[in-house]
Amino acid sequence: MPGQPESENPSCQPESEEPGQEAGQAGNGGAESGQPETVGPETQPAQDYIKWVDFNVSSEALALAYDMDVDTYGTDSHIDWISLLACTAARYGGEFGSQALVDLENTAQRLRSGQSALEEEAEGLSSYAYYKEAYEAVLGGMVGEFLLQEKDEEGNVVWRRKYGLKAFSPIAAAFPYSDSDDFGAARSYGYARPHLGHDMLGQIGTPVIAVESGYVEALGWNQYGGWRIGIRSFDHKRYYYYAHLRQNYPYAEGLEEGSVVTAGDVIGYMGHTGYSSEENVNNIKTVHLHWGLELIFDESQKESDNEIWIDCYQLSRFLSGNRSAVEKVGDTREWRRVYGMEDPAAEDAREQTEQSSTEGASWKG
Repeated sequence: MPGQPESENPSCQPESEEPGQEAGQAGNGGAESGQPETVGPETQPAQDYIKWVDFNVSSEALALAYDMDVDTYGTDSHIDWISLLACTAARYGGEFGSQALVDLENTAQRLRSGQSALEEEAEGLSSYAYYKEAYEAVLGGMVGEFLLQEKDEEGNVVWRRKYGLKAFSPIAAAFPYSDSDDFGAARSYGYARPHLGHDMLGQIGTPVIAVESGYVEALGWNQYGGWRIGIRSFDHKRYYYYAHLRQNYPYAEGLEEGSVVTAGDVIGYMGHTGYSSEENVNNIKTVHLHWGLELIFDESQKESDNEIWIDCYQLSRFLSGNRSAVEKVGDTREWRRVYGMEDPAAEDAREQTEQSSTEGASWKG
């Protein structure tokens, strides 16, 4: 990477943002025309893949459903949070206002007490299956079992088995940031388009955290996103996009395409690179992280005119309660997580990667 000095800018708002896809073409199907090709569950062909998702689940609804899931885990009346959210969405057209929240809690209480079963609650809700699949695509890798380091009563760091949230805020703990719901706002660099991500404003060098475990699918320069990282979930349904990383030193040491990352790992550093065909240029006015989440139900959607990018603002609010603690690595520019985590999905992926490498080396030999 060419050496150019970093620069600070006191501006409080980004000028504009990169498009949703690497190729620099308009994504999200009808985002430019105002109408998606497939509007929702009622027009979805039975044998076809989903072509449109409006993720309007509030942070309050996410928190309520999550708490119900964790509280009932290991019992005969375990409540899957995604199913609970899908059931509520099917009743209220995907919107989560005050009445929907009351209904969500009441449904959870009936399920918890054994008064009803999920199948009974979902009966007659024609769009339940659609919302279940859509929300599973958004949230499917975020809750489960894992091992986490933490301090015991004597202050010793020990490993403990957990069940709960294994996804993290993209901003490391103790680093300040500000944000707002900016999804869909107008952007003009290159061509007119909607903003298909979420901006989190902060300081140069703020550690950027992997929201979910996955494979590094893209790494390097993009004229819209500057230095950026693309991470694919292990089920291939989610593509996380982290953009405008720091000039000269954008990535965590050792990160490369194909790397397996664990949720909560430091993957890069906040900056304001981008809006330039020349690499390593700070043409974004405001220091911030742009992060986006693309849903992929069919691989043909990945880079197309019909990409599905969701509004991450409410999800960011929910994840703000789980921020990864980090520490400086000596006199370097590196930061690392304080408490280790073992995500079974990530451990399995690493084993498969190592096995493939070993088999490849044996074949060459």
